[in-house]
Amino acid sequence: MKAKDLRVLSIKELAIKLEDSRKQLMELQLKQRTGVEKPHLFKQLKKDIARIHTVLNEKKDVKGVTNE
Repeated sequence: MKAKDLRVLSIKELAIKLEDSRKQLMELQLKQRTGVEKPHLFKQLKKDIARIHTVLNEKKDVKGVTNE
């Protein structure tokens, strides 16, 4: 997932995508004990979550919404 693709989405859509990514990461962490077939997904999901946070913060700053 690229940042330019995320910038097209609304804040609500980004929040949903963030929640889904966090759930996927949690499921991967649970499966890690039995052996994950694709360990590269951990790094990829963490980076996607960081990208979503970045775009959300950019959108909030533009609209004048505080992070409180």
